[in-house]
Amino acid sequence: MKFQEKTLEVSYKSVVILRILLSLIFIIASINHFFNTEKTVSRIENSSMGFVGGILGTPETAVILSGIVMLIMGFSLLLGFKTQIASIVLIAVLIPITLTIQVGQITTLGPLFKNVAILGGLLFFSINSNLQIQKQ
Repeated sequence: MKFQEKTLEVSYKSVVILRILLSLIFIIASINHFFNTEKTVSRIENSSMGFVGGILGTPETAVILSGIVMLIMGFSLLLGFKTQIASIVLIAVLIPITLTIQVGQITTLGPLFKNVAILGGLLFFSINSNLQIQKQ
């Protein structure tokens, strides 16, 4: 199936609001990774897919590294600086976090689908790299 390239006009304000609100979850989560590292590590270790959190080393290393990346890329997204790159990097961080913490835990379907929705927002900015302001 081939998609036709179509254009769609959207409000500039709505795109800015989406970008800002989407960035905040990563900035807040990164702070949590720094100040509640033990709790996050515990969640990884108790997860049915916790082995994903140990791919890059210890779970502590994964938590700190993901916190650093989420903070930097979250601010990049917040400021509208290199939004496509920031979105792609955040997707690369969000997928293993989602696999590690949410997948396989039936009691956390809400957070799982929250991450799916966040992924949708990130995909929007990774696909629409050439958002342009048109004068009316």
